[in-house]
This record gives sequence, C-alpha cells and structure tokens, in this order.
Amino acid sequence: MPAEDTHAIAVRLDELLQDRGMTLTELSERIGLTLANLSILKTGKAKAIRFSTLEAICRELQCQPGDLLTYDKSKGDKR
Repeated sequence: MPAEDTHAIAVRLDELLQDRGMTLTELSERIGLTLANLSILKTGKAKAIRFSTLEAICRELQCQPGDLLTYDKSKGDKR
C-alpha cells in the first residue's frame, strides 16, 4: 500500500464552516461547486484549487485565503 501524501498546505475548511455555523452542503449550493469536489478540497485530497473557487469560498465565508489555507514548513520540500 503506497504511503499517504503529506502536503505542506493544509485546508482549514472544517474550522471555518464550524465557526460560521454553515454546512458543507450549504456552502456547495452557495458557490455552485459539487459537494463531491468541495469534499475533496475539505479532506486535503485536492491537488489544486482554481482562483475562482477560492474567491467564491472566501466571499461566502467572509475570510481571506490565508484563513483557509495554511503552510506547515516542517512538511515542506526538504531540498
């Protein structure tokens, strides 16, 4: 079984949704993204995010991109 990817970028969507009393389903409906795709982002399995999606999430959650995405340098590239 392959080792699980460890990304240095973490998505804090769960925390932001909880802080705002919003469900993933509600956010999905508000931004026009499928629940499945939003779930992939939430679980950290996404490899990329479109700026238009990031903008829509930030608009609906009234946050900044840095509130949603964090960087853990201990998991970053060890060049």
